[in-house]
Amino acid sequence: MLHRLCGLSRAATVRSANEGWGLLMVWRVLICLVLGVAWRASAEGVAPPRETFDDLARWEPLTFPKIARHSSYGIVTLDGTNRVLKAASDNSASGLRLRGDYDPQQFPRLRWRWRVDNVFSKASADKKAGDDYPLRLYILFTYDPAQAGFAQRATYALARRRYGEYPPHSSLNYVWANQTTARRTWESPYTDRARMVAVAGGADATGQWQVVEVDVRADYREAFGEDPPATRATLAIMSDADNTGQRAVAYLDDLEMLPAAEAP
Repeated sequence: MLHRLCGLSRAATVRSANEGWGLLMVWRVLICLVLGVAWRASAEGVAPPRETFDDLARWEPLTFPKIARHSSYGIVTLDGTNRVLKAASDNSASGLRLRGDYDPQQFPRLRWRWRVDNVFSKASADKKAGDDYPLRLYILFTYDPAQAGFAQRATYALARRRYGEYPPHSSLNYVWANQTTARRTWESPYTDRARMVAVAGGADATGQWQVVEVDVRADYREAFGEDPPATRATLAIMSDADNTGQRAVAYLDDLEMLPAAEAP
């Protein structure tokens, strides 16, 4: 969904088989997610904040020019005292972006809990027309010219001149898949620089809170077949239903960025 929102299509990417055009297309896909004011983990190793969603002070709206209907996000109280983020989509698409970036090398684990009240019956993970999820969490890795080859540096330099900033290098999309699936990772139907990672799926567990903990570096290796770039990353969340035209409600809480687990 997001890749089309930023004015791209798979056809536009395929139109030129060279790496330069492909990266320019990916830039137009991802630029929507990476603009904003930064907070940073300190050099002394202080962890980024643990988000308990008492409010949305650390988040800013993420909307797209070609999408008139926006998903809604707000803080609600469940079970009497617990404040959580509620995300609702209704033939709509928009998200929230965490202000700033963090170091996924220093904090390679993410942990959160979420609940999805329904999934999309019309969704299809491999088709643009079915690329909707009741809730997804994006990790976008920053491009570093010092780590790039000549051709990639030239392409990114061109993108920077055109858009004012470097494109992100790549992204992982942690999703609550609409169907139970044996595969855990797959390529986005819009770009090979974004990979989907199913950490929950299907309707059987809807309406129930699930705690998820992921190793971003290990997931990147599984999804892309290589180590993630040694750069900073940005984070966003989204509930989107603009392709299927359906509705979904989901909740998110206790989002943490954690250091590597200690060996036993």
